Amino acid sequence: MSTSVSVFDSYEVVIGLECHVQLLTQTKLFSPARNHFGDQPNMNVDVVDLGLPGVLPVVNKRVIDFAIRLGVSLGCSIREKSTFARKHYFYPDLPKGYQISQYDEPICDGGSLTIPTSAGDKVIGITRIHIEEDAGKSIHVEGGASSFLDFSRAGTPLLEIVTEPDFRSAQEAMEAVKALRAIVTYLEICDGNMQEGSLRADVNVSVRKRGEDKFGTRTETKNLNSIRFLGQAIEFEFRRQVLELESGKSIRQETRLWDSNKKESRSLRSKEEAHDYRYFPDPDLLPVVVTHAEVRESRANRPELPQEKLHRFCNDLALTPYDAAVLTSDKALADYFERALSTHHNAKGIANWVINDVLRITKSTGEDSEGGSGIESCVISPETIAELVRLIDDKVISGKIGKLVFEQLLVHPEQTPLEIVERNGWKIEGGDEAIGAAVSYVMQNFGPEVTKFRAGKDQVFGFLMGQVMKHAKGKVDPEKARDALKNALTQLPQ
Repeated sequence: MSTSVSVFDSYEVVIGLECHVQLLTQTKLFSPARNHFGDQPNMNVDVVDLGLPGVLPVVNKRVIDFAIRLGVSLGCSIREKSTFARKHYFYPDLPKGYQISQYDEPICDGGSLTIPTSAGDKVIGITRIHIEEDAGKSIHVEGGASSFLDFSRAGTPLLEIVTEPDFRSAQEAMEAVKALRAIVTYLEICDGNMQEGSLRADVNVSVRKRGEDKFGTRTETKNLNSIRFLGQAIEFEFRRQVLELESGKSIRQETRLWDSNKKESRSLRSKEEAHDYRYFPDPDLLPVVVTHAEVRESRANRPELPQEKLHRFCNDLALTPYDAAVLTSDKALADYFERALSTHHNAKGIANWVINDVLRITKSTGEDSEGGSGIESCVISPETIAELVRLIDDKVISGKIGKLVFEQLLVHPEQTPLEIVERNGWKIEGGDEAIGAAVSYVMQNFGPEVTKFRAGKDQVFGFLMGQVMKHAKGKVDPEKARDALKNALTQLPQ
């Protein structure tokens, strides 16, 4: 092992996350302006968003409901009275000169998030969840002499989820963002689109010698809008800090920005402390009061969460943990699977087609590369997939023909599987005579493989079976063909 590797091995990384979840409300946090991504710049702006003199903010009740919904889902304590504060800093896209956020009295305290690791599930502590408004957006033109400001995002409602520094690897932090993304989409409070900024993460990273209890000086890398970039930023910062310490330097507490093209971060500014922001209660906003009845109602009406659905798929549908994990990783994918299942109740058969065939297509055509299934891009309906599985289960067609039908459905999604089968003459029609002919052909033309099977190499059987179905053009019953091939192979003289 090289010296550089041993140096890194002697350090441990300590990571905490601050995830910003943009809420799916019709209007903004404190104004009636439209909350919608992708409109023309400065189209969705109200006088409240710009902080014009004499205007007063009014809290969007829907935001409070969403905060309670997320809090009860993560096991948080919901504060009976929470307050808004003004967080002061200067930046061109912050028109008021301060951001309305929550400081010492956030709406949610405590809670936890469970993530999968190679050593089993790990529980990550949640410090707090608070409500705040987003800033506007600065648009910098490369090589230009000017920058532009778009205030359409100013005032957009956010929930900030702050974790404890419980992560010990980049992979754990990435799994946490995936888990949070799944939860907020299942709760239908956020679309989870990281590319559009609906979900962003700031990551706090420090290092320390293995075995030490004291935390090192941390840095914060801001606005990571990709799970992949998050992992890269953590790995880069870990190595950078270790090399700094090993060269005798100290780590400076600072805020850094990630350059995804160069795959490196750069210093932005020294890290602010709470006193730098001059927090004080917002005099224009009354405290938010949450009743016990509201919390009970939110808990009673909470939809099924990803982990709960995963356990149900395993226990009630007898799916493997892997299949259940894939199908529940994305709400739209889980909904697709369950719609298909409501049409034809063969959980394993439908799961196989969705995971192996549907996802193969949507992953290559979908735009979402951040953990989403892209299932929305699939032209084949879940009911059609269910009908395809039914034709195979009823032995109308073979699995081999099913693959051909699937490819035809991609081109002609308006047609039914049965219409495609009948038009192409793909129904299973060959009886014992056709099966016998196909088996005889394989036994005569694939002597070396037959010999290998007879010598104990059982894995060759799959190849021989494939040749039987190929010769029969997939139009025979696969189970009967399998039995006939086995009989032919075992009846050969020793």
